[in-house]
Amino acid sequence: MASCAAALAVALPLSLSVAHAADFVSIKGRVVNVREKPTTGSDTLWELASGYPLQVSARRGQWLRVRDHEAPLGWVFAPLTSKEPHRVVTARTANLREKPGTSSRVLGRLEQNEIVRTLGERGSWARVRRDGGQTGWVAKRLTWGW
Repeated sequence: MASCAAALAVALPLSLSVAHAADFVSIKGRVVNVREKPTTGSDTLWELASGYPLQVSARRGQWLRVRDHEAPLGWVFAPLTSKEPHRVVTARTANLREKPGTSSRVLGRLEQNEIVRTLGERGSWARVRRDGGQTGWVAKRLTWGW
């Protein structure tokens, strides 16, 4: 019984940290500044386009400390973010397919750093929509986000 309690005591904090780490947002609006510090007077480090997915690592008031698939980026003002799921293509190119699966017809090619809106998921595949409205399926391993 004591070993079960010890295992639970270890597993519970791990599951909480994983849940916290999985907190994602995306950029709302055309272009949003990512700042060095959580204040509008701070230097702008990056400018991110609409829909760009970000993982939240910390919160300070209405500011979010964020990272992308490559590295920590800085701070973004929370009201300029959204909970609409998006993905960024991390592979050089990715096939946009009619159905989930590598044997499905290719509808088009997604380019590296292209941002797509996530419409749903099925296993290791994500159903996405491009800016122009084209929808299809992409292998999640070729993208980052949620």
